Amino acid sequence: MTEITPSQATIDKIKAIQSALRDQKIDGWLFYDFWKRNEFAQRILEYPKHILNTRRFFYLIPAQGEPKKLVHSIERWNLDHLPGEKTIFLSWQSLEQGLKKLLSGVKSVAMEYSPGNAIPYISKVDAGTVETVRKAGVNVVSSMDLAQYFESRWSDEAYFDNLDTAAILHSIVYKTFTFMGDKIKGRERVTEYDVQQFMQKQFEANDLITYEAPNCSVNANSGNPHYEPTKEVHSELREGDFVLIDLWAKKNKPGSTYNDITWVGYMGTSVPEKYTKIFNVVKNARDAAADFLKKSYAEKKTVRGCDVDDVARNVIVQAGYGEYFIHRTGHSITEDLHGSGANMDNLETRDERTIIPQTSFSIEPGIYFMGDFGIRSEINVYISKKNEVIVPGEPRQQEVMAILR
Repeated sequence: MTEITPSQATIDKIKAIQSALRDQKIDGWLFYDFWKRNEFAQRILEYPKHILNTRRFFYLIPAQGEPKKLVHSIERWNLDHLPGEKTIFLSWQSLEQGLKKLLSGVKSVAMEYSPGNAIPYISKVDAGTVETVRKAGVNVVSSMDLAQYFESRWSDEAYFDNLDTAAILHSIVYKTFTFMGDKIKGRERVTEYDVQQFMQKQFEANDLITYEAPNCSVNANSGNPHYEPTKEVHSELREGDFVLIDLWAKKNKPGSTYNDITWVGYMGTSVPEKYTKIFNVVKNARDAAADFLKKSYAEKKTVRGCDVDDVARNVIVQAGYGEYFIHRTGHSITEDLHGSGANMDNLETRDERTIIPQTSFSIEPGIYFMGDFGIRSEINVYISKKNEVIVPGEPRQQEVMAILR
């Protein structure tokens, strides 16, 4: 095999990781993968996509000094794009010996591990491997904050592209409500699936892509947070119906990031009080979370994902609807719709990751009456390099849309 010289970008990234390790007082970051199950290792180490990964590998980036590799004999070249001394193993015995050599003099390492699996999104290293590292006399700590810093931050280009995407999605919301209204006024049959396909065509017309078609939910279907219409299973929209639309997409270019919003409407000329009342509670929870972020960053306070969830959830609990808020307040957003950064969650998980600059996430509180209707209002937040709290795609929804007005 031809010798590969690591790129300057790779060397610079390793130096940045080493600086972060020293700041966190961790001796090293130990990357481990098997069959490409650890996407953090794959992406942060820029593992070549065309190369097989059918055997285990370890890559240690120490806080000081040169990195070290431990690779299998038949895949000995797989980490050659990275700097560092290489140790080759063949048997399980030589793997254990090689790992001890790799970790010689190291007291603590970060791995993609979450104590008690409190944050399952970061748990990519199996318990047996963690046990093996500990058997070598090394303390294993979670890489959750390191991984977020090197995996979830947006580039400047991604941010500006996202502003464009947010504006496009905002315009599609109004076009979609108009499409529904025109169909009803014209006494034409229209279904959730028709609406979904209309939004999908709007994405394509604006060169946006998505991993899955957007959502339209009418009446009781809106009470299911993860309902999705299909060509075979869907409901018809009629005058007097309540409707929820959820749109997510990104630019069709490398490095682009998702925008993800939810709006609600009523198929009539004026909105019944039962919908307005619940929407106002949800809106207040949404805005309380956003205001909390702005105030906290203005005061230079550290904010965790679980803290944001607490603020939004408390508004809904105080209004008497806590039992109907059945999901987290928000999720990380990157090049993936559900990204690898901090989630706004103190319900399904206790996400104690710090929300860091250049990351984005949704704020989407909801109240769901199963079998009747559900209301969610979703915005996205981006934290700038200067700790500004930015909501791409303003203005956010302020009232239930009267679609036939």
